[in-house]
Amino acid sequence: QVQLVESGGGLVQAGGSLRLSCAASGGTFSNYLMAWFRQAPGKEREFVAALSRGGGSLRYADSLKGRFTISRDNAKNTVYLQMNSLNAEDTAVYYCAARWATRYSAAVYITENEYSYWGQGTQVTVSS
Repeated sequence: QVQLVESGGGLVQAGGSLRLSCAASGGTFSNYLMAWFRQAPGKEREFVAALSRGGGSLRYADSLKGRFTISRDNAKNTVYLQMNSLNAEDTAVYYCAARWATRYSAAVYITENEYSYWGQGTQVTVSS
């Protein structure tokens, strides 16, 4: 069973950038499809980005394409979310999620019920 710990959140001015990290332990990281979700105050949790276990398949929320980049370093058991040109609407708690995937799977999923493992979240606040 994999454990996930996010870091890198904080307060940033509009137009700025942040890079979130999610460190995994307790499992073979390269066996997992990884994703980021976020939940803004008063809203439901929403999909941000996902990356297949081999890194060959990517998926982004349509509204975030071009500003956010997901990547992974299997040697460091870490998945990243680079966020650029941040605005107030990006203020949310950001969650890392994982799903075990078969060896040659290139599948990615955008619904939270597809993921079995979750981190505790990291707060991102964008000031305008």
